[in-house]
Amino acid sequence: MPGMLYGREREQAVVEALLDGARSGRSGVLVVRGEPGIGKTALLEHAVAAAGGAFRVIRATGVEYEAELPFAGLSLLLAPGLDRLSALPGPQQRSLAGAFGLAEAPAGAAAPGDRLLAGLATLGLLAELAADRPLLCVVDDVQWLDRSSLDALVLAARRLQAEGVALLLAVRDGGAAAPGPGSAAGSRGASGSGRSAPAGATGADGLPLAGLPELRLAGLAEPDAARLLDARAGAGVSGEVRRRLLAEAAGNPLALTELPAAVNESGPTEPALAPGVLPLTSRLQLAFHGQVTGLPPATQSLLLVAAAEENGELDVVLSAAAALGATAEHLAPAEEAGLVAVGADRRIVFRHPLLRAAVLQRAPLQQRLTVHRAIGGALEDGDRRTWHLALAATAPDAELADALERTAVRAEGRGGHGGAAAAYERAARLTPDRDAATRRLVLAAEAATEEGKLAQAEELAERAGARTDSVFVHALLDQVRATAHFWRGSYPTAYRLLLDAAATGIEPAHAARMLLQAFHAAWYAGEEAVVAVLDRLARLPLAADDPLTPLARHLPAAVLPALGRPAGPLPAVRDTAAAARRAGAETPVDLVQLCGATLILGRDAETAELATELVAEARAKGAVGVLPTLQFFLAEAELFHGRHRDAEVTATEALALARDTGQHQWVSQLGALLACLAALGGDDAQCTALAATARTATALTGAAAGAAAPAPGEPWTQWALGLLDLGRGRAGDAADRLHALTTGPYRHHVSGTRAVPDLVEAAVRLGAPERAAGPYERFARWARAAGLPWAEALRLRCEALLGPDELAESAYRAALDLHDGTQRPFEQARTALLYGEWLRRERRRTDARPHLRAALEAFEAAGAHPWADRARTELTATGTSAPAPSDAPAGVLTALTPQELQIVRLAAQGLTNRDIAAQLFLSPRTVGHHLYKAYPKLGVASRADLPALL
Repeated sequence: MPGMLYGREREQAVVEALLDGARSGRSGVLVVRGEPGIGKTALLEHAVAAAGGAFRVIRATGVEYEAELPFAGLSLLLAPGLDRLSALPGPQQRSLAGAFGLAEAPAGAAAPGDRLLAGLATLGLLAELAADRPLLCVVDDVQWLDRSSLDALVLAARRLQAEGVALLLAVRDGGAAAPGPGSAAGSRGASGSGRSAPAGATGADGLPLAGLPELRLAGLAEPDAARLLDARAGAGVSGEVRRRLLAEAAGNPLALTELPAAVNESGPTEPALAPGVLPLTSRLQLAFHGQVTGLPPATQSLLLVAAAEENGELDVVLSAAAALGATAEHLAPAEEAGLVAVGADRRIVFRHPLLRAAVLQRAPLQQRLTVHRAIGGALEDGDRRTWHLALAATAPDAELADALERTAVRAEGRGGHGGAAAAYERAARLTPDRDAATRRLVLAAEAATEEGKLAQAEELAERAGARTDSVFVHALLDQVRATAHFWRGSYPTAYRLLLDAAATGIEPAHAARMLLQAFHAAWYAGEEAVVAVLDRLARLPLAADDPLTPLARHLPAAVLPALGRPAGPLPAVRDTAAAARRAGAETPVDLVQLCGATLILGRDAETAELATELVAEARAKGAVGVLPTLQFFLAEAELFHGRHRDAEVTATEALALARDTGQHQWVSQLGALLACLAALGGDDAQCTALAATARTATALTGAAAGAAAPAPGEPWTQWALGLLDLGRGRAGDAADRLHALTTGPYRHHVSGTRAVPDLVEAAVRLGAPERAAGPYERFARWARAAGLPWAEALRLRCEALLGPDELAESAYRAALDLHDGTQRPFEQARTALLYGEWLRRERRRTDARPHLRAALEAFEAAGAHPWADRARTELTATGTSAPAPSDAPAGVLTALTPQELQIVRLAAQGLTNRDIAAQLFLSPRTVGHHLYKAYPKLGVASRADLPALL
């Protein structure tokens, strides 16, 4: 049992409330923050004691050491549940098994160590461990977890709902050693290839914990501090010394516990007590130094080995210590002094992390090198052995450098790009050959970019570039720099670096990858940049069997005509996708850009077909990182087809996944798209809130500070707010917003093009049709290039609004004829509304009624309330009654949240809760929770009633 906690009643209550929630089936997470020694570990121990036998408890502790071994911390935490791996869906099971080095992933599967999928697998395993009783998961010193483990654990934390899991994370303030900012999901996302952006909404400490509930521990109040000091030091400390101790400790419980020992041993003039000389942490370490110094030399050596051996494995420590003349007998004095303990799992645990740090820091360099060498000798062949031998190396060693590179390759295969960067960089230091060392620095820079460690990547790129004149190497390094600029929002710089790198005479296959990445940067840099990169891509002499050739040929044909530029014939997207698959494209990530490109020229139906296929494929393979991108394109296609509820369901899931995986570019885009849907539904508060979210989301939290570029979702945000104004009759505000969008730097974006008919309507209602003249001419050219009936229908609607009154009717009728069969009910209803309004103004009320009635029915079905209100008002003005809003038919499914609707639809197809959980990356218990919430809303008793209802 832990000792009594003084002055922590409020904090204990918070922790106990978290446990109470888990007992009742609600999951929760709490991040406990504070300075070293403030009592974080004691509070965690209180949680474990309060959980008692009613909870299953698993725990891990981060360890400060140099070697970053991917998923090392997570494998220790989840070790008690590895026998339940088989209960997870196949991709998740393979991900964790691969991350922990238990299996290799089969060909075509997601990377075994993909930490996004590993995070979802962690969620699944936590849910399995909580299946028969609540689970308390305790992780101390989170700031020292390897980044792969931390990202996976945080992703699981963000998606906990109804599993009965209580997750407690303790984090030291001001001492985070974990890398930042961002995490590994892939710099290649800048290419638009579908690999996700660097993940992790990081705080000031570089840890991806932003948004999780926090409990910050402050120093104890003076009465509580005095009680603790008296309980620990007793009568041995009194008078002036006691007053000094209370003042110097400033309420820090560890200081109140440890500093009295320094007083008793050395007197009050000990540097550990000298006011203002050293920070409190350093004074505590000095106090620990004194406790270690009094031990026998062999015991001190054994403690140094235990401090340097990251896992605390007793057998390894004793084997390594034997080489230094220490045996198991020499551990006893440290145990008797309470400095270390050996747990039931045969691991050595230090009383406090500062004690471990003190042992390491007090040792001379040569002694630390000797210890690492001894640990390496005690370990069997493997990455840990290689790391310790590398830490002991003081001179170039080709054989050890080769072993480190192999360690880096394995780390990348497991998704541990941060560990790979460290291994490549250290291998470069140990490599005698200059060119080989430079190559390893380049690999380190690329791995650091994948990790999202942009400053480190740029520093490595500078070091590598200074060592070589190779044109190819400098092109690769410019790609690293460009990726860093892209995620900071410096799109023109990223575009120029990539365009120049691709023009250095490198192999066409490499140039194609750079140009595809440049296209994504150019999309935000401006229309001329887009044209330049596509012209270059179209002329690139690619081999027919290169997997990127079909995409490189399709992209210019799909985009250039939309910008008024000539291009070759545009093949069907399914043919391009099939050709890319035959050439060996990695799917779905290498095909995702096809979905976005196909939307640019209005091939929305093709986008919907391909995106639906790729979403299903991504779910089956566990390709989590690409899903928000694919779902954004799918939601766009659903919106453009008037399937507003489907678009809301798709985008809501994607937004949650993008938030959980730290993909802030897609948080911005998806938030803005949902703002558009809210505007169409007339939900002013939701629209403005989502628009604000979209504008504040950045590609990398903190990294984009000061960047002039707006958030990626800005074009959609402008459209959303313009639609909200238009629906509410604020024509002036709508015209201002939409004119800025359709004439500004984002006019070539999909939203910029599709917003033109809305601008035309707003400008005409405002009595200023000339404001829409230029954008309309551009839209008319786009519609001719698209060659699609629905696009021509919208052009004709604009023409009817802008043209002479005597030609309006023919234009409206032609537009309505073209709308038939296009499966775009919302746009068809808007044309019918405008035509009905025109007919009423012409005093042809009888002719107007059928058009207005059809528009009203379509708007009600779509939930487009502002437009329905407008149609109802117009219909009433024709002299006929119109149904009141409360009388309008409302489907029973409208009562469901988007996630409930998604789950209900899958359950109606006969999928089990476990099947649904695998598809939606939830736990089965969360799926069941949402189903039981949905049944009363639907008026059904069980899932057996769902097929008939739907």
